Parts: sequence; structure tokens; C-alpha cells
Amino acid sequence: MMLVVRLFALALSLAVLPVLAAGKIEMQWFGQSCWKITTPEGKVIVTDPWILQNPTTPAELKNLDALGKVDLILVTHAHFDHFADAPALAKKNNAKIVGPQGLHSTMGTYGIVPAELTVRMGKGGTYSPFPGVKITATHAEHDSELVWPDAHGNKQVYVGGEPFGYIIDIDGFKIYHMGDTGLFGDMKFIGEYYKPDIVLIPIGGHFVMNPEDAAFATKTWLKPKYAVPMHYASNPFLKGTPAEYVKAMGDAPTKVFPIKQGEKLTF
Repeated sequence: MMLVVRLFALALSLAVLPVLAAGKIEMQWFGQSCWKITTPEGKVIVTDPWILQNPTTPAELKNLDALGKVDLILVTHAHFDHFADAPALAKKNNAKIVGPQGLHSTMGTYGIVPAELTVRMGKGGTYSPFPGVKITATHAEHDSELVWPDAHGNKQVYVGGEPFGYIIDIDGFKIYHMGDTGLFGDMKFIGEYYKPDIVLIPIGGHFVMNPEDAAFATKTWLKPKYAVPMHYASNPFLKGTPAEYVKAMGDAPTKVFPIKQGEKLTF
């Protein structure tokens, strides 16, 4: 009887091994602030989709099909380089867009996306789209007007709501997507309260933090295990570089991944 129990336990452990080995979070950077995040269960979350007109997105990824099946879209704010492809991607995949309340009021009122594909949130709110996944909206120091064509094709300026960052908690691993932001003192609170494992941090300057600002926030306030610089080089104003960020980080214990557009990280 004992032998049978042991054999059953061994068979069970061998059956579980492939699941455990595959139980990783994959993160692929499409440029600017657009990430494809795949959970261990295979759910795909896309952040700030700006792909088709993004000059830094690799040519082979410059189509919405390159993302595969998308289950959820997170938009940090309404600017074109964070929102432009979100409506088409949502309709293509029947995927919901999570974003600021004001932006969702505008999307629903003007028919940019169907109301059933919108999830309105306020800062501090948490949304749980799938088992094991929690998404919390945080502050970002930026603005968020939406420029979008009306029914006649003329560009209009609409309410875009308050800009966000996101804490994306996947099975306890916390990704802090900072959105577009300058420095603000409550980054220290976010670091202490949410304890992000990895920060996706803008470094371009002018509209967002420059590399020195970003390094200060990373090593002084946020103190994550890992950091990835983003939101640079897509226009002439975003002059900050990953090399400058790494240099400004000095000997801080955070491991920086200065990856290129199209590359992947696995955790």
C-alpha cells in the first residue's frame, strides 16, 4: 500500500512539473509605454497601445495581429502615444479597456468604443479581471486630454480624465507601470505601500522624468528589485537614454534591464 501511495505521489509531481516550469510572467516591449504582459495562465494584458504609428516599434511588430489574442487593455492616459490603437485593439479582440474615468465617459459618449468594453476606475481603485490578477490605479504627474476625430473627420479635443500609473499584481509579483509622469513625493508612498518588484519607468525628459529624475525615484523612493527604462527616443524632445539612466543609478542594488524594442523579459 505504501509503495502505491509513493508511486502515485511521484506521478502527480511529474504531472505538475511542466506547469510549474511554464509558470512565468513574460513581458515584451513594443516601444514607448506599450507592453504585452502574458500571465502564467496565458492571459494577455496590453498597456498603452501605440504601435501602428510608433517610429520605435520594430517593423515586424507594426500590426495589431503581432500581439496575438489580447484579453485586457490598460490605458494610463488619453494622449495619442498611449491610446491611439486602443479602440481598434479592443474591438478586434472584444477586450475591455481599463482607464481613467473621464476618458471612459468620453469614449462612451462619443461612441469611440462600445460601453461594454470600458472599465472606469479612479486612483486607488483595484480591478480584478482574472484569477490571480489585481490592477490598482495610482497617481501620475501629467495631463490627459484626448484629441480624436469627430463624425466628420475633424480633430476635436475631449476630456481624457486624470492620468494614471498602474500596479499590476500577477500572483504576487508586482509590476509598477508608471505611465507618463514627472517626479512627485508620493512615489515614496507607492514604494513603501505596494512594494513593486519591477518598475517600468519613463526616462525621456521634457514631458516626463529625465534619466537623472528617474534614477532618483528608483533608488531613493521606489527601491524595486528590477527596473526597465521606457518612453524615450520616439520624438526629438525625448532625449534621455538608457545609458544615462544606468549611469545615474550608480551602484544601487536595483537590476536595470535596458532592453530594446521588441525584446522580452521573463520572471
